[in-house]
Amino acid sequence: MLSVVLALAGSVIYGASDFFGGLAARGTSAVRVTLINSISGLAILIVAALVLPSRWGSSVLLWGGLAGACGAVALVLLYACLAIGPMSILSPILALVAAVIPIAVGFARGERLSGLGYLGLAVGLVAIILICLVPGERAVRPSPRGIVMAVGAGIAIGGYLVFIDLTPPDSGPAPLLVTFVVTGVVMSVALLGQRLARRGAPRPPITRATVIFSVLCGLTDAAAAFLFLLALRAGELSIVSVLNALAPAGTIVLAALVLRERIAPVQWVGLAVALVAAALLALA
Repeated sequence: MLSVVLALAGSVIYGASDFFGGLAARGTSAVRVTLINSISGLAILIVAALVLPSRWGSSVLLWGGLAGACGAVALVLLYACLAIGPMSILSPILALVAAVIPIAVGFARGERLSGLGYLGLAVGLVAIILICLVPGERAVRPSPRGIVMAVGAGIAIGGYLVFIDLTPPDSGPAPLLVTFVVTGVVMSVALLGQRLARRGAPRPPITRATVIFSVLCGLTDAAAAFLFLLALRAGELSIVSVLNALAPAGTIVLAALVLRERIAPVQWVGLAVALVAAALLALA
């Protein structure tokens, strides 16, 4: 029950992070947004590490570093998918792979659920597809490159959860510190490469609003990551991974409330199905 509550809270906050990141990316490159995200998220995690007990060791550095690398790869491929489209097909593929990979790993490691738990997983996977569907692009077929990138992004996101789950239970927020540092370094290198490739070209100034949204993206990202870390330590990887993949629900609701974007009927159904899945997993 506790792990479901923590994972659901993390999923909602992850959705908010994606919402802020999307607003920030309207004013500058996704790489720059991600770099500011990593720096601001790292700042709050440093405070958490000073307040909460943390234990460092080779396993923290190894699994935290691999999780950070997966996170960086996932972000790059995710933004590439957004650029290629159609997201009505690529987004469900990405979300499903991101959920299925940790489920498979969890079962391979001996995780076993009750009948309600298995039903909750199945209902949750259906909810993921419905929430991620964007009507209006049905006639557009995805390119093989787009499908490969969506699958790659899903594998990277799933890998992130698997590696974070492998960190020592008593390590506190230390693995997340490593994760954010690695992601920040990777994005710094990417930003440097981007600038070298565009040497001589005028660079649009970054606005105050963009910085604020990027910082909010980082703070909410770090908070969500910490909640998922706690959820993984309190429950099963398979259950947490499905709830993690429901994060777009938070983004959709925020976009509707703040930007007045329309929620499609199929997405309303997906939100309702997600609540059913969460209830089943909580009772499992």
